[in-house]
Amino acid sequence: MISLDEAVTAQLETHGERFEVLVDPDAALAIKRGEFDGELEDVIAAEDVFENASRGDRPAESALEEVFETTDPLEIIPEVIERGEIQITAEQRREMQEQKRKNLITRITRNAVNPQMDNAPHPPERIESALEEAGFQVDPMEPVEGQVDEALDELRPVIPIRFEEVTLAVSLPAEYAGSAQAKVRQFGDLEREEWQADGSWVGVLTFPAGLQNDFYDLVNEHTSGEAETRVVKDKDDLNTR
Repeated sequence: MISLDEAVTAQLETHGERFEVLVDPDAALAIKRGEFDGELEDVIAAEDVFENASRGDRPAESALEEVFETTDPLEIIPEVIERGEIQITAEQRREMQEQKRKNLITRITRNAVNPQMDNAPHPPERIESALEEAGFQVDPMEPVEGQVDEALDELRPVIPIRFEEVTLAVSLPAEYAGSAQAKVRQFGDLEREEWQADGSWVGVLTFPAGLQNDFYDLVNEHTSGEAETRVVKDKDDLNTR
């Protein structure tokens, strides 16, 4: 379950009755769109249906039976969300907007590069500043994924930017290969790997170009800076030797 501070109220008025449930805002939106695939118990603040959630008042069981043909809260809660309205306070709206703004900046930073600087990653501060300059407003009631393309359209007149993937070949010395390769292989899509005769490990990975610096930091951390990396320009040539 989530805390009451994290929850919003979904409210349904029907048959002369009012029904309210307390739910995570993002999960509520996903349920309304038919896109929720998690566990309901994980995204509600109470396994209960209220007449007035702020006072803790509950509707009569007869009202639940009449409207929903059940008194089971776990069956009723999704229906209240789907058929009802999601109520959020101004403070909750501000908090949701700020959280989604941060998530949007992180998502763009992880995937975007500067094509005028040899596809170097954009730092988060640059993305944040450019969004402010472009006047882009994050919609707190929409998923971040659905706002990325619109944000990019607003950013392009402000900074050179595009989404890009990078393919890197990395060679780990034998001294570090055993432990380091397990960390490295999880960083992106492993295109190819090969153990060399001297015990070293060579792998080719593809991941969002904005994560290049994070990848170099990871590799250096686990090999004391002794690994070798190179950018694979042509993915059709993935020879690791």
